[in-house]
Amino acid sequence: DYKMDRTVQALTGFAKRKLEMDEKFKEWDKKQAGGVDEQQREAKRKLYQQSRPEHPGCQVSGFLMVNRVPGNFHIEAKSKNHNLNAAMTNLTHTVNHLSFGEPIVKTNRKTKRILKQVPEDHQQFAPMDDMLYHTADFHQAYHHYIKVVSTHLNMGTTDANAMIAYQFLEQSQIVYYDETNVPEARFSYDLSPMSVVVQKEGRKWYDYLTSLCAIIGGTFTTLGLIDATLYKVFKPKKL
Repeated sequence: DYKMDRTVQALTGFAKRKLEMDEKFKEWDKKQAGGVDEQQREAKRKLYQQSRPEHPGCQVSGFLMVNRVPGNFHIEAKSKNHNLNAAMTNLTHTVNHLSFGEPIVKTNRKTKRILKQVPEDHQQFAPMDDMLYHTADFHQAYHHYIKVVSTHLNMGTTDANAMIAYQFLEQSQIVYYDETNVPEARFSYDLSPMSVVVQKEGRKWYDYLTSLCAIIGGTFTTLGLIDATLYKVFKPKKL
């Protein structure tokens, strides 16, 4: 199986090496003249074969420094090691991780303590993670539209209980291309001028005391009305 570069030079080189190694194996097999078992023979054949582990495809990793203005980045097929027709490439892709701002390390004690107090609805920091975007035909690709909102998490009165992160909402759709155009996986982002503040507020002691007095007063008034009603209903009548 051929798993090397897809260039004319690499293909012809692979074919030549394959033929040379096959000839060497045949010469070795003749010298043995049936003196080895089939298992040793098969092991020797694999030794003469040209093979490399299968590569899952193109992989992109890293980070981009961008301004706080709308923008985009896109991915398209281009390689120095392949002779390919870029217009015929399949742009199926998996987003292993995509986030904005400083990476959120959930194993960090501070981050773990803060996120534990934040509702799940306000933890949309990487909603595209592990998502597969499959395109079945040529001349099409997914375009992703991302709305980024900065989120201030204030879970206490000190800086040790506060952090800034970026949530985002994403919409994806398939875009169709002309046969001569090169398809690309496009990520368009827009940073919202507004921010979301998730804040934890403790209840003051006097608020608690006021509520407790209101509950006691309401209960006393209600019981008084019930007692007065029952007294009037069951009051003995004079003859």
